Amino acid sequence: MEEMSITPSAETYLQDLLSSQEDGTCGIKIFVSEPGTPRAETCIAYAKDDEDLSKFRPINEFEFSLFLEENSIKFLLDAEVDYSPDKFGGTLTIKAPNAKLPQISENATIEDKINYILYAEVNPGLASHGGEVSLIEVLDGEKAILQFGGGCQGCGMVDLTLKDGVEKTLLEQVDGLKSVQDVTDHSYRDNAYYK
Repeated sequence: MEEMSITPSAETYLQDLLSSQEDGTCGIKIFVSEPGTPRAETCIAYAKDDEDLSKFRPINEFEFSLFLEENSIKFLLDAEVDYSPDKFGGTLTIKAPNAKLPQISENATIEDKINYILYAEVNPGLASHGGEVSLIEVLDGEKAILQFGGGCQGCGMVDLTLKDGVEKTLLEQVDGLKSVQDVTDHSYRDNAYYK
């Protein structure tokens, strides 16, 4: 499998886990939550017979059914699932070096493009003040809903940062984006860089 590898010990462990499950479990699914961001987490879960797996690619190289989330596949490149037995039962680990890396192409979603700009261009500047901004969602394919954190939350200069920095950068670089909205509760000022 070119996307990722599963060591023989991990394959045996996962097969044993599946065989001990009740009816209704049809395999293992692997996906990355918040891919391409610093908060990305690679997850393994049971796949159930009654769930919609249409957004997952079936992989038939193992003794069990494996499903990789289509949107996560590029972030699982070079990932490795391993199992190390020990006297306490053992540890299943997933190393996914590309899970947190923004990956942008012409066909990238508007969310991926916004996240890429936030993490590659905007947040490095905000980090000097202990701040950050993250994308919550995109409404109607044209309105970015953002949330500030760290030194930006409650900061007296956040409106200037939003209008002249973040919003201007996003509107210039993301085709189709028409507006940006901050949903941060700025009444909490304990960590604010400028009070």
